Amino acid sequence: MKTYDIIPDIHGQAEKLKSALRDLGYSYRNGAWRHSDPNRLCVFLGDYVDRGSANGEVINIVRRMVDVGTAYAIMGNHELNAIHFHTEHPDTGVPLRAHSDKNRRQHASFLKEFPLGEEKTIEALSWLKSLPLYVEFDEFRVVHACWNEGVINDLKRIVHDGRLTDEQYLEAADHNSQLFSLVETTTKGPEARLPEGYLIYDKEGVGREEVRLQWWNGSARKWKDIAISVPDPDQLPDSNLPASVTQSVYPAASKPVFFGHYWFSGEPVLQAQNALCLDYSAGTNGPLVSYQFELGATSLNLDRLTIHS
Repeated sequence: MKTYDIIPDIHGQAEKLKSALRDLGYSYRNGAWRHSDPNRLCVFLGDYVDRGSANGEVINIVRRMVDVGTAYAIMGNHELNAIHFHTEHPDTGVPLRAHSDKNRRQHASFLKEFPLGEEKTIEALSWLKSLPLYVEFDEFRVVHACWNEGVINDLKRIVHDGRLTDEQYLEAADHNSQLFSLVETTTKGPEARLPEGYLIYDKEGVGREEVRLQWWNGSARKWKDIAISVPDPDQLPDSNLPASVTQSVYPAASKPVFFGHYWFSGEPVLQAQNALCLDYSAGTNGPLVSYQFELGATSLNLDRLTIHS
């Protein structure tokens, strides 16, 4: 019976990744990290690049494990951003992701190892482009930021095996396209517009009419229950959520879903009985957290978590 070690956002922290793999019983043999039990596999949740200083080593570890069949890997928003940053539109020659000072800062550690236009950069990006946006196993699901049933069903209809083609990467950079919205929700999380007249200010003081959602929170009834990353919750309306929001929450009867992306801190908790975020800021000074999922498990259990120092 297979056992899956689910590992979230690594962000160029190769030493943390190797330490976690050792903790879980993997070792480097015959060109890749493998477990002594051939039925023990890793599942990586995306965001392999940016922030840490060993982007190339992290990509190499994950890629080799995928190649030899000891791991699955999906795409995170940082891989999507990197692909768009390094890709010019064939008609205009304009990068799909702007080369602004802000974007260069966010992408600095990757650019240091993989400069624009170099052969090794093109090769690394080619592999990143092959990653699926999600994977659904028989007993659980993995996604980087959000598993929205309607969004995933739309992606299944238009994206083969969860993997974007070159043409679809172009479309996914077009803010007016349906694919842009689908990919943004899946890799970066959903947002909803506040009632008319309401505005919240983010940590940089920018006024926003939309808020990010705790898409896993089936008990949410008001905006204050479901909004995330709002510095001052008192700015939120004290009103009931519209049906468009409550009906998009992850269903309680669905398969367990694992995700990363949200840079949590403190003691890990279940987001719902069937939803668990594993990202506890390993990209900076937080630990890498993994979950051991055994087939046949009927519920999520925090005892299956490992916090790797």
